[in-house]
Amino acid sequence: MERILVIDDDVELSELLTEYLGREGYAIDCAHAGDTGLNMALSGDYSLIVLDVMLPGMNGFGVLQAIRKQISTPVIMLTARGNDVDRVVGLEMGSDDYLSKPFNARELLARIRAVMRRSVQSKPDVITPDAPARVKIGDIELDPGARVVSRCGEPVDLTSVEFCLLEMLIRRAGQLVPREELMQSVLNRALSPYDRSIDVHISKLRKKLGSDSSGMDRIKTVRGVGYLYANSANHDSFHA
Repeated sequence: MERILVIDDDVELSELLTEYLGREGYAIDCAHAGDTGLNMALSGDYSLIVLDVMLPGMNGFGVLQAIRKQISTPVIMLTARGNDVDRVVGLEMGSDDYLSKPFNARELLARIRAVMRRSVQSKPDVITPDAPARVKIGDIELDPGARVVSRCGEPVDLTSVEFCLLEMLIRRAGQLVPREELMQSVLNRALSPYDRSIDVHISKLRKKLGSDSSGMDRIKTVRGVGYLYANSANHDSFHA
């Protein structure tokens, strides 16, 4: 049974989530303060953490920052509706997704399943039998079977979301990929107004990949439309 940690000071909401997610087959533990939740997150074997931003004492950002220094457990943050700053900060600090309060429990369940599915796929020991061939463009090589990316032969540490975004872009190098398509394929939801999730993940991906040999960004922005991975002078090469 997958174990989920809910860190939220709203006791009633925590109880409702425990009951609802429990019926879906998850084992739920709850913490109602940041420091307590952090200790549980670091000492427990959880498949996912649901973390509220507004917590007494240590807030959700502090908890997330401390978590990311030690473990890579997927985190879904709960933010106040309309607070874009909280969402962007959470994503930049390493959360896998976010959900605005108040929310529908079914939507949280869908987000949990999507994040867990990406997390399982990103584990090195989980190899898809019919995984696509590796692809190399310039000094970047992506291996979908092992879920690893390297630059000049050195590994690049990517989150599961970043890996999925890069794979989608690099396999269509030179072609525009709409934000709506990236959102649906990678985050498993439709693009909504003012949702900057994909943009934040792309920004983090750019920083990790660095510039190409000519000093240019590897991932180009087509404002208001989407993104494309620039073709390299070395062209694409695929191999098994």
